[in-house]
Amino acid sequence: QVRLVESGGGLVQPGGNLRLSCSSLETIYDFNHIVMGYYREAPGKNREQVASIFSDGATYYIDSVKGRFTISRDNAKKAITLRMNNVRPDDTAVYICYTRTLDDQNYEWGRGTQVTVSS
Repeated sequence: QVRLVESGGGLVQPGGNLRLSCSSLETIYDFNHIVMGYYREAPGKNREQVASIFSDGATYYIDSVKGRFTISRDNAKKAITLRMNNVRPDDTAVYICYTRTLDDQNYEWGRGTQVTVSS
């Protein structure tokens, strides 16, 4: 089992910045074999993967956030941070931290945190 604790989120104006963090409290898996990242869910839209990061630092970003969002990872703390810069109204969603093993199995999910981009 993996327990994920999320922090950050809230209301931010368009063009502003926000930071999300997620920590893995415990896991039965070798953390070096775990991928961490965020999905997001917006009303009326399908859940989409926003960003992910491997233990070696390799990253993935959905096209719409490239150049604006940065995901980083601290393997010693078993935590990730998603820095969201120049946010837009279409970034509004519930952001959900997740982990999975390298074989794309054993998904675990956080509870999610609301991000609202509005003036």
